[in-house]
Amino acid sequence: MQVVGQPVMKKDAMALVTGKPVFTQDVAPADCLVVKVLRSPHANANILSIKTDAAKKVPGIEAVYTWEDVPTQRFTMAGQTYPEPSPYDRQILDQHVRYVGDPVAIVAGENEECVDKALKIIKVQYEVLPAILDFHKAKDNEILVHPEENWKALCPVGADNKRNLVATGTSGYGDVEAVFKDCEVMVEETYHVKADQQAMMETFRTCCFMDAYGRLNVVSSTQIVFHVRRILSNALGIPKSKIRVSKPRIGGGFGAKQSVVAEVFPAFVTWKTGKPSMIIYSRQESQTASSPRHEMEVTVRLGAMKNGKIRAIDVYTLSNSGAYGEHGPTTVGLSGHKSIPLYEGSLEAHRFSYDVVYSNVMSAGAYRGYGATQGQFAVESAVNQLAAKIGIDPLKVREMNMVREGVQMHSYYDEVSNSCALDRCLERAAKMIGWEDKYPARDMGNGKVRSVGMAMSMQGSGISGVDVGSADIKLNEDGIYTLAIGAADMGTGCDTILAQMVAECMMCPIENVIVSGADTDTSPYDSGSYASSTTYITGRAVEKACRKLQERIVQEAAKILNCESEELEFAGDSVKRLATGEEVSLTQIGTSSMCGSINALEAVEDSSSPVSPPPFMAGMVEIELDKETGHVEVLDYVAVVDCGTVINPNLARVQVEGGIVQGIGMALYENIQYSPKGQLRNNSFMQYKVPTRLDMGKLRVEFESSYEPTGPFGAKSIGEIVINTPSPALAHAIYNATGLWFRELPITSEKIAMGLLKK
Repeated sequence: MQVVGQPVMKKDAMALVTGKPVFTQDVAPADCLVVKVLRSPHANANILSIKTDAAKKVPGIEAVYTWEDVPTQRFTMAGQTYPEPSPYDRQILDQHVRYVGDPVAIVAGENEECVDKALKIIKVQYEVLPAILDFHKAKDNEILVHPEENWKALCPVGADNKRNLVATGTSGYGDVEAVFKDCEVMVEETYHVKADQQAMMETFRTCCFMDAYGRLNVVSSTQIVFHVRRILSNALGIPKSKIRVSKPRIGGGFGAKQSVVAEVFPAFVTWKTGKPSMIIYSRQESQTASSPRHEMEVTVRLGAMKNGKIRAIDVYTLSNSGAYGEHGPTTVGLSGHKSIPLYEGSLEAHRFSYDVVYSNVMSAGAYRGYGATQGQFAVESAVNQLAAKIGIDPLKVREMNMVREGVQMHSYYDEVSNSCALDRCLERAAKMIGWEDKYPARDMGNGKVRSVGMAMSMQGSGISGVDVGSADIKLNEDGIYTLAIGAADMGTGCDTILAQMVAECMMCPIENVIVSGADTDTSPYDSGSYASSTTYITGRAVEKACRKLQERIVQEAAKILNCESEELEFAGDSVKRLATGEEVSLTQIGTSSMCGSINALEAVEDSSSPVSPPPFMAGMVEIELDKETGHVEVLDYVAVVDCGTVINPNLARVQVEGGIVQGIGMALYENIQYSPKGQLRNNSFMQYKVPTRLDMGKLRVEFESSYEPTGPFGAKSIGEIVINTPSPALAHAIYNATGLWFRELPITSEKIAMGLLKK
């Protein structure tokens, strides 16, 4: 292959490093009204009255809106394919506020100064209600987070607002309890993963304006333009045809922008006033009123033999959706369906059950890993504990039990693992880290211990039978191609990767491919950039569209050369007649199609898949732990990933490195804490600690490629899997250094020091 598999520079690289105006704030109209939101100071309350007269009189204020001014129909902010599994439990503004930070009023004005002043003088009288802050107590509690009668669920996911249930369910294979009775060794533990913030550099922001045809134009930093259009239609009660949504360059998303966190507020202002408006979330708002990872408590039971064979796994997940149900029914599934299959090489039975509950804290959403992260921390930690209990190297336990190519994964919707290099990933990672020499630990003689830990991971490639990717490719008269897509490049480089696929298919330099997207008016429909779907799903659509366009180009050339298309061969920059050597250039063909032609040199194709082939990964870490202070220094992290064919090694490597850093932050530093009244204490980067490059040590990434027959050029996904191994690998390394198992994240230095002191 000439272009696919090459480390091509990102298409927008120079624009970014030279500071070109490419982000939402850069392209917004200059005269936008400033939009801000007044937020609830209470975790659960009814609004008795709101006095806005004084605020409306502040010079420069355009409008102040309360719950009495907005539509009453409920909707979900989750950017998911319709019908959304997430319940319709939102209003733009509600008389009942359900967490500290819930919107109370919208203020729009000519400048930030007048809006800030107006926000301060709005007087709100609340009836403060008892709140559910402990999600263990939420199910069937007499306090209802959503007592309203117009709450509804579109999909049968077990949701029941009168029981505080967002979803509930169970699945399995074989007789788990019977197999457990026949096992020689049992491990049963509960693991707690707190909510984590995506902490992307660009906070939530959206600008809106009315065009000359009376349509609402929404320019937003979003991963899901088509879902935003539907959600705004539901929220505002206006036809989808009246709304256009586009996204400029996105300054990071990681799943946070798969929910419509900010868009509804300026959209409502512009629709009501007819004037352009813009909202920019502060960092504090992004920390306290956004869509973090779901807090989950995962209980794992493992049944095994003394020789290390794992025979049965039982997983129960309790997930905290917070005040609203966005992504609650879907994230929880991955905690079991993306962790149990790792051991399908030996499993005789499994069971996975879950409850997702409402509570009076900030509502959760999508975050890289999407539930698999929480489940794999639990299952991988339990496997490491099993290995320690029976005295067998955890590397050997995994080699004995892991899923391999050709295995049917009953716990993964009965899919067959048609492309799996996990065994080679594990072997290679062990050699890279020097596992045989370093496991389990070495006392350095200075109060410090060096140790190693490991974990495996799998994810998916899109949502099988649901996700849709599309591509529209056309030949211009100068021989250059334009690719229109609905997928959103949020820094991942999908524009570049998809352009590489076009260049490979059409036998041209990548510079000859212009990429346009995403825009609901001009892009073909695409579910959006989430669920690790873009390379696999949209990439396949690109392949199909290129094949169709080639056929049309050849047909047009046949007209010019006055012959049959079967006599011709597409040669990249031209079409050749094999028998005579005659040829016609792409420029001639493109120009010919503009005059008297009935053969449009454009092709639109879509793609969906009945399967979601998982990528696989092995991660291993070496740490140095100070036994006096509990400080953990990451010395070396090695990762070997099977993502099928690697389309762009440079971009794939950066994806892995970034995910590992996020995983390390989740494991060691990022600590969500609430006050007894439900106020989030970690409302800035002064309190919420994300790791910097100085915290990382060495990061070493390699690829062990398989070939996925259903993927474009044999590719699978890579975006999410990369965050999953650090937390269990670090917990394992810390155990090997201290003899202490930590089952709640983050594992802070204080916890380690206190644990050692107690020991």
